[in-house]
Amino acid sequence: MNFRLKRIVFSTILFAASAVHTSSYAQATCEEIFDNIAVTGGVYYAYPAPGVQTKAPKGYEPFYISHFGRHGSRWLISDEEYIRVMEVFEKAHQAGKLTPLGEDVRKRLAIVWADAEGRGGDLSPVGVDQQRGIAERMYQAFPEVFKGAPEMSACATLVIRCVLSMDAFCERLKEFNPQLKIERESSNKYMPYLNFHTQEAMKFTSHKGPWYEEFRKFEKSHVRPERLMNSLFSDKEFVHKRVNPEELMRGLYAIASDMQDVEQEVSFYDIFEKQELFDIWQIHNYKNYVCDGPSPMTNGLMVANAKPTLENIIAAADEAIASGRNSATFRFAHDGNIIPLAGLMKLENCYNEEADPDKFYQAWCNYKVAPMAGNIQLVFFRKKGSPEDVIVKLLLHEHEVSIPVKTDMAPFYHWQDVRAFYKGIVDSLPDRP
Repeated sequence: MNFRLKRIVFSTILFAASAVHTSSYAQATCEEIFDNIAVTGGVYYAYPAPGVQTKAPKGYEPFYISHFGRHGSRWLISDEEYIRVMEVFEKAHQAGKLTPLGEDVRKRLAIVWADAEGRGGDLSPVGVDQQRGIAERMYQAFPEVFKGAPEMSACATLVIRCVLSMDAFCERLKEFNPQLKIERESSNKYMPYLNFHTQEAMKFTSHKGPWYEEFRKFEKSHVRPERLMNSLFSDKEFVHKRVNPEELMRGLYAIASDMQDVEQEVSFYDIFEKQELFDIWQIHNYKNYVCDGPSPMTNGLMVANAKPTLENIIAAADEAIASGRNSATFRFAHDGNIIPLAGLMKLENCYNEEADPDKFYQAWCNYKVAPMAGNIQLVFFRKKGSPEDVIVKLLLHEHEVSIPVKTDMAPFYHWQDVRAFYKGIVDSLPDRP
């Protein structure tokens, strides 16, 4: 079956396709990335600076916020990622095969390991601060939502970094208003919409899937370790017999990328050329785009993983609007969840399609869609005296973004139009295990 999302045409609410394509396709250039090399961390990119909020039209007041966020910054996913790299440097040190730069890198790795040991995959203090900052700015931007003693809900996946992200976020809100009633849960009950992947999607993304061979060749052509190895090791024969250059370069790239996510002031960017970082980042961007994002190679299969999430967003909004009370819904998950959701919701620059792997980064960038602590917010406003008149604006990492729905009050949209658009999308997708 072809699972490409059906084109949903609501003539009263959609822009012309060409206009949408023109406004949203421009993504990244080499120059932009070279100017801020930290973005080559991809999904390890630390949370970007927030945007400026546009005031609501006169007479409208915020009353509900629907939030979906990624956990904050963390250490590398496992201790093994550090150990594999350090072991190579220790063997070379004992054999006397490191250059002065190699010895310096070895010492830096020891400093990093003293902090990282036992913390693989854990939320870092940087991640805690990110979540607290997002919550604080939300409270300050939309205080009406948090007035009184409203009942709110928060849920997280079972992974501890998501739970701690939820706690950091909610605790900051309660520091502003201790009367807030935020029910927090981390349970299998919520996994079907927080972290859902169909069996077909998981089969596709395996190494036996139809995407992998082309990716493998792309990966091989974008890791060029010879210059780096020559700068770190004094003996080419040692490298030939004892070192996997590609694996070591990738490992050092990962550690270099993650330093922005922890408090230690140690950097490894000086050992790389910018082009090398850019090339390795493209490998990770490729994988995120195809295995979680809107790549045309998957015919919509990956973004369809977010169908239960979008259904939950619609249902929770319906309930909040019907209640007549101010409230909020907070959800905490992972990059592999926010990427398909942003694509399915057709957030600006999150659903572009490109078939040429060499041009993927020009259409779609993982660091723009799913940085550490990345989040999607739908902020709902109600017109005073007209409770049925509800408008909404959408934020990606606290930046106002557009969607392909016609509006006479950008960056705000009439909720009935947005709801119809999203309901059409989820109704067009089959239910799959």
